[in-house]
Amino acid sequence: MSFKLLVVDDDRTLLRFLGEYLERERYAVITADRGSKALRAFYQEKPDLVILDVMMPGMDGWEVCARIREMADTPIIFLTAKTAETDKLRGFRLGVDDYITKPFSLPEIVARVSAVLARAHSARPEEPSIYRVGDLAIDLRKRQAQINEAPIELTPTEFRLLAALAKRTGEAVSQTELVAEVWGSERRGGGNALRRYISMLREKIESDASQPERLVTVRGFGYRLEP
Repeated sequence: MSFKLLVVDDDRTLLRFLGEYLERERYAVITADRGSKALRAFYQEKPDLVILDVMMPGMDGWEVCARIREMADTPIIFLTAKTAETDKLRGFRLGVDDYITKPFSLPEIVARVSAVLARAHSARPEEPSIYRVGDLAIDLRKRQAQINEAPIELTPTEFRLLAALAKRTGEAVSQTELVAEVWGSERRGGGNALRRYISMLREKIESDASQPERLVTVRGFGYRLEP
């Protein structure tokens, strides 16, 4: 299987050498030297993994990572000269899969890419792939949801939110837990975003979104998906 990589760095010389090396290792490579270009390429090309520089002018790697996590769970490797533990922890809280500091060797990059891709595509038999909640079915592998076998059109963020609740059907899940699982703990204004997405999700899975019976509010705490 040939994997597609998106490599993002504002150092165009480094970007060219890294892209050429990865192509020799039989990866398909898309490059971008700005955060805004990276997001467009991500949306259009749907890469299997992103190698992302942190310190870039304009939209930096932190913001690009957060935007990608709004759309997908694609593996991300941060590439940066920042070595402080607090920066690495911030990256992992955003949902980054690995963190490589400059300077680095090209064989190291390939080894890290291979390891992250292997983890991302390994089977996880201990976790059910389909959750059923009444007439609602959530298929994690296909990233699809259905009610009475009729497909529901969900955005990636809506699907992650529904999946997080479905995995704990019948349990009250706090707002903090949901924000961390869906957006990462670094998300600013996460409570407002969560309420907005809960409202949009109710429009799609409730017979009457104004009087929810399936996705209910646990006042002062969070939300619960009723069994």
